[in-house]
Parts: sequence; structure tokens; C-alpha cells
Amino acid sequence: MSRFVLVHGAFHGAWCWELVGPRLESLGHEAVAIDLPGSGADETPPGDVTLERCAERVADTLQAGEPAVLVAHGMGGAAVTQAATIARERIERLVYVGAFLPRDGESVRSLASSPEGEGDEIRTGIVVESAQAVLPAGAARIALYGTCAPERAEWAIERIGPQPLGPLDAPVSLGGGIDPIDRHYVLTIEDRAVPPALQRRMAHDSPCREIAELGCDHSPFLSAPDELVALLHRFARD
Repeated sequence: MSRFVLVHGAFHGAWCWELVGPRLESLGHEAVAIDLPGSGADETPPGDVTLERCAERVADTLQAGEPAVLVAHGMGGAAVTQAATIARERIERLVYVGAFLPRDGESVRSLASSPEGEGDEIRTGIVVESAQAVLPAGAARIALYGTCAPERAEWAIERIGPQPLGPLDAPVSLGGGIDPIDRHYVLTIEDRAVPPALQRRMAHDSPCREIAELGCDHSPFLSAPDELVALLHRFARD
């Protein structure tokens, strides 16, 4: 069985994988969820959070165990893509879940601002405060948890926190690229944070071994955990 390293997206922390980790472990896998700098329980000041530091956090986690299936959600896609340039030998495969998949020189912000990013409810709802952005509860319900059961959405909204801006603005620097790591993409077709058109473009611009679809919002770890775990389990066995 496989070791999974789970990387959250913007406004989230390791907590968002609480329904996924135990399900993976029940199938015999190991699951490790991390907090990126400045997110979750990590207290790094937002002005000190960079894409490079996020990538280093991912790489350090990879170095601490067996080669892993590295899973990213949302903004975490940029962090794992950058991490793959410094910890390639520790990655069995990359899985992007409604996540940003940047090419060399692209950033989360540049991708979100592309024509395919039109309809992104995150940019509509955020409030920028100095070096970080805050997503109010009402905007979070619409952008992140549209198909979640109300109690799960409320649970998550109570836990989301500010998102440091540094990792969103910085372009990835891939040098010689991250091939030959296999990439898989889980496209969330009811997503109002990373629009499906943008997800499809990214998954085709950085060719993925497989593009699977889930009929849910941006947060399948809450809205469709069983279906998400089934895909992760299958990817690991391919």
C-alpha cells in the first residue's frame, strides 16, 4: 500500500483532510496531512510566507518517510509542483484535486486571472488585509462548500483562516520540469473557486495520465469523501 501526503489549499489547514485520512488508512495506506506555513496551526507570520517556504515544508515531509503519493487541493497545487523540483525522487505520483497546476513561470494569481478563470467566487468574496486575504463566511459557503451538507459546511467555515498572499503571487520555477512523475487530476465540476474550464485547461496544458471527474464543489474532502478516497486508492494502485 502507499503513503499519502495531503496538502491543503487556500484558507484551509491539515484539518480539512479529517474525513479522508482515516478512510485511506482503513484501506491499508498511510496518510499524512500537513499545515503549510501560515495556515492551520502553523504560526508563521503572513508576511514571511512564500511559495518557496511552502514547497520546502512539503519536501521536508516527503523526506521524512517512504516515497509518497502527493495530493494537493486548490492553491496547494502550486506548492507541490514547486516541491517536485527539489524532492522528485520522493514522489510516486502527483494528484491535483480541483487544484492549480502551473507551468513554469505561472502563478496561482496569473492562472486565476486567465479567461478560463472567469466566475471564480474567491476573487469576488475575499477581503485583502495587508499580507493576507480573508474569506467571509457567506462567501466561503458559496465558493468552497456549495454541495456540502450544511453541518459539514458550517464545521469547515468555523475553521478556515486567513490566506497569506505570497504563495499566490509567486510564479513556479520548474527549471528542467517535473517529468517523469505521473500526474492525475480530479476535476470538481461544480467548483466555484477554481472554475472547471480552468481545471480542464491546466490538466491538458500539463498532460495528466488521467483526468477523473467528481460532481461536487471545490471541497470533495467534505462533500464527496468516499468518492475521492476511491479515486486516490485507484490512482495509487495503477
